[in-house]
Amino acid sequence: MPTRRVHVGDIDIGYKMFGKGDPILLITGANGVRMDVWDPVLLRELASNHTVIIFDNRGVGNTTSGSKVFSIKQFVNDTSGLLDALNIKKPVDVLGWSMGAFIAQELAILHPDKVNKLILYGSSCSGKQSVPPSPKAVTFFTKNVTRITSNGNARFEASASLLFPRTWIKENPNYLQYLPKSKESASIQTILGQIRAIDTWTDSCNQLSRITKPTLVIDGTEDVITPSANSLILAEKIPGAWLVQINGAGHGLMYQYPQRFSTIVQTFLKEG
Repeated sequence: MPTRRVHVGDIDIGYKMFGKGDPILLITGANGVRMDVWDPVLLRELASNHTVIIFDNRGVGNTTSGSKVFSIKQFVNDTSGLLDALNIKKPVDVLGWSMGAFIAQELAILHPDKVNKLILYGSSCSGKQSVPPSPKAVTFFTKNVTRITSNGNARFEASASLLFPRTWIKENPNYLQYLPKSKESASIQTILGQIRAIDTWTDSCNQLSRITKPTLVIDGTEDVITPSANSLILAEKIPGAWLVQINGAGHGLMYQYPQRFSTIVQTFLKEG
């Protein structure tokens, strides 16, 4: 699909829009992840009954960095502004992955009029109650970040060992072929800015009860980036939330079990 651009605040946001039906907005995560990261099975099935909107976060791929300080709240402002710029008047379904799920939950708290149904995939909330990433994940995303190439594919593949459980990797030695390819990239400054945005994000855990929209919380039980215990916290604090945990799956759940993931998402959007 061709990439379009629209001006929002101090940045130009690169996005793609395709499919038919009510709109659903997909928000990607940190590590400079670009909009083409979404699993094609999910995109194809969502596009059969939704108008799918994917975009690059501030400083990633086809979206400029702007002059404002990176923060989760600023990413929320960017996301809300994108919906305004696209002249979308009705509430949209929102699916956020990892940092994208942080943005999505804040969007539901700060702009409830813009959210119809909410899907938090591989997420946590901010505050003392949340469970931190594994030491291996912390090391990768902080101490080694300056050694990571700004090339999107190379960096994404370098992090793949964190996305999938070791047992699954052994059973699927060609697992890298499951990862989408893209020519887009992000600078080291953008990646560091995203890390700081997550580190300075506060008090979300105590705000979750304000989310009144139908919510699906989904993760893999072997997730080391956002440990699955966080999903229990989210589901407990968000009134009426669905909770689905896939045994043996990691942070890259949608690549491991694309059909199962897509079916769960579609079932929630239809019935939730």
